[in-house]
Amino acid sequence: MCGKGTVNRQVTKSGRASYFVSYMRESFKRMKLPKYCLPKDMHIISTDEKQVFAAVQEWNQNNTYSLYISDSPGVYFILSLENLRTIRGPAGNLLVDFYKVEGINGMYLANKLVDNYIKTFITYNKGQTWSLLPAPATDVAGNNLHCILPFCSLHLHLEMSENPYTSGPITSKKSVPGIIVATGNIGTELSSTNLGMFITSDAGNSWRQIFDEEYNVWFLDNGGALLAVLQAAAPIRHLWISLDEGKKWDRHSFSLAPLYVDGVLMEPESDNHIITFFGHFSHRSEWQLIKIDYKGLFSRRCMDGDYQTWYLHNKGELCVMGEKQIYMKRRPGNRCMLAQDYSRIYSSEPCPCTAYDFECDYGWERQADGNCSPAFWFNPNGAAKSCSTSQSFLNSTGYRKVLSNNCKEAGRNVYSPRRQPCRPRAPRGLQLSTSQGELSSPVGSNVTFMVSLNEGDSLRTSIQLDFGDGIKITYSNLSRADDGIKHIYRTTGIYRVTATAENSHGSDSSTLFLHITSPLERVYLSAPIVAIRGKEANLTAVVWPSHTRTLTFFWWFDNSSEPIITLEGSISHTFQREGKSKVTVQVASGSTVMQDSKVITVKEFFRSLLLSFSPALDEHNPDIPEWREDIGRVVRTALSQLLVSLYPGLPTTAELFILPDEQTSTEHKRGSEEALETISNIFVTALNQGLIQFELKADIRIIVYMTQQTLAPLVDSNSLPSGSAMLMLLIVVFVGLAAFFIYKFKRKIPWIHVQTEDSHEKEPEVISTVGQNDTMSKVKLSEFPSQKELMEKELEARNIGNPFKMPLLQANCDCVVKKCAIIITNGVVTQNLHFNEAALLCKSCEASLFSIYVTSKYPGYV
Repeated sequence: MCGKGTVNRQVTKSGRASYFVSYMRESFKRMKLPKYCLPKDMHIISTDEKQVFAAVQEWNQNNTYSLYISDSPGVYFILSLENLRTIRGPAGNLLVDFYKVEGINGMYLANKLVDNYIKTFITYNKGQTWSLLPAPATDVAGNNLHCILPFCSLHLHLEMSENPYTSGPITSKKSVPGIIVATGNIGTELSSTNLGMFITSDAGNSWRQIFDEEYNVWFLDNGGALLAVLQAAAPIRHLWISLDEGKKWDRHSFSLAPLYVDGVLMEPESDNHIITFFGHFSHRSEWQLIKIDYKGLFSRRCMDGDYQTWYLHNKGELCVMGEKQIYMKRRPGNRCMLAQDYSRIYSSEPCPCTAYDFECDYGWERQADGNCSPAFWFNPNGAAKSCSTSQSFLNSTGYRKVLSNNCKEAGRNVYSPRRQPCRPRAPRGLQLSTSQGELSSPVGSNVTFMVSLNEGDSLRTSIQLDFGDGIKITYSNLSRADDGIKHIYRTTGIYRVTATAENSHGSDSSTLFLHITSPLERVYLSAPIVAIRGKEANLTAVVWPSHTRTLTFFWWFDNSSEPIITLEGSISHTFQREGKSKVTVQVASGSTVMQDSKVITVKEFFRSLLLSFSPALDEHNPDIPEWREDIGRVVRTALSQLLVSLYPGLPTTAELFILPDEQTSTEHKRGSEEALETISNIFVTALNQGLIQFELKADIRIIVYMTQQTLAPLVDSNSLPSGSAMLMLLIVVFVGLAAFFIYKFKRKIPWIHVQTEDSHEKEPEVISTVGQNDTMSKVKLSEFPSQKELMEKELEARNIGNPFKMPLLQANCDCVVKKCAIIITNGVVTQNLHFNEAALLCKSCEASLFSIYVTSKYPGYV
């Protein structure tokens, strides 16, 4: 970027861009464009002369930009020219058809889209007014063109050359004020065909055509001569020299053989009269350098009599940029060399200021009659709003002098700002925002609040800012908060931030709600494994790290196409059908979205037991999901290979669910309930006697206890038949399963250790088939009943006429619950006598039509 200014761009999450400017390394200030410009893009053209020229693409523009010009030092912008032509370069960079004429203050050229036609315009007062270029009267052959403004005009190509060793389509030089050479065409619009070369010697007031093809043109001898080389794809061997500002051209040969010219080198602003052509004779030849000394074109150095004066003017108006300027130029045709240090400006005299020297101020717009009026969105009394009582301020008349204009104000000028006294005012229009324009920020970061006042005595108005987290800060006057007020939030949440302005005439306040967030790392869906059909189940999304009121939760149940959206991490849901139901929750924090899913078993009824463990287990509980998963696997093995999950936290606890079979019909429901009660009692007895245990480490044995039996409902809304023998048979088989596992597969289940009351003999320890690294408690078996005793008990039960006599298991199974309620022999279930002792003797139980689950309050921590 050129000049002494710096421009910075910031884009908020809403998509609106804000631009900031800094002059001479001062603090950045927001650039003020007209309120409804709403820029989509901005391209800085120049930051010279303490102001900014910017090409701005407004909200309703697609292929064009508008030229905006700032005050000094680049804060307040006004529109200069709409619909500038722009193109994209090979690298995707934006090229704006805007050209600053060297050597003439305030003179620019621009190509503008007018009614779908690209036309070239010129300004002599830094964009305050623009006009079309007049076409030459005749063409290069002397034929009349009859091109009349505004229907026909001259149009020029203004893009810069991509090759630094060619002149490009347009050129001017500070040492030769008023002379411009450019490629263009004559007609209703700019064209890329029928191009020629055009020159002006009077700063664009009149033009002449010098070639009917495209040429590269350079200034020689400090601007005293012109060099032209044909811009052609074919090789050439001639060049043209003009010593009279392009009126006459002399052809010279620079090579014996035609040369593909790739560029021309010369030393600018030097008395060295050497130019160098470089190129190649053919596409296969090496590079060629041809040096030419053109000093022989001149016979001597210029004297005073070789110069003439030239008045800069704009269509006859001698006052340009507020002054009359007279330049010295060499008389056309004189073959003398210009001195490098000769002065081009002969004299300069300021002119009285006129409307032509002023542009509309910020917030004002030029009307059809040429006057400036306030825009509908602008309050012309705004300057008085912030001034202090007993002081005065400069109130705009709607005009501001064109920057670097040198006109002289004589007497009272109707265009200059007027000084007026400040009046006491109550604060009004207090505005509170963040420096980035965003309403969210990461926790622990610096948030800068900006406070501004539309109306009121800023020096006598105190400002209090309540950050919403219990911290407040007060400034004695608003000017002390010009650079913003910084604050750091330590916890997440939504904070109500309130600014209050107060003086002796009144007060005003402004509020915003700031979201302080932290990165979302993990999400776990905490849901019950088992739910009762028709009754509410509670689900919770647990988020790490914990957030407060800054998240959005999306809940999907089964195959629902639309989610339920909540701002809280918990929801209650009623499942209407039995079976497996999938629940998915997504958590959104800013642009981050994470999700977790769980499958819930929905039943009409179930039984559950709360489990606890030896206190030694708590000492080894790091309370992380992975540890709970491993312990759950061990307990699962100790409970006949069933699913086990543990509660988070201490003391370590778990829950055992006993569910009816998935195939249970309505008519067998009552029998299923009774069977669940029977199985529950068996587990209670086994847990109370410490028969379920495992080895955590070599010297640490953990016993699983029953904490209490929950009151999970056994739903019974109808009177069900009591003679469901088949269903009861299926229920009771589960107990047989446990007994058979102990006896039949005693060598495959290393965690079983059973001992009868009247024997102290030990069975040999067996090797685990679960895994070599799994350490389980050992169960010993002794004093098994004889086969004869088993047969007698079975026959006895059959003679009683017990209805449970249907073969159930696929494998042969001999199972005895000693002094208990159930006997299974060869796949037949019968009912027996006592129910106090629970020494289980089993031999091969393969299957059960009941499922038993051990779960926890937080199934997501399995």
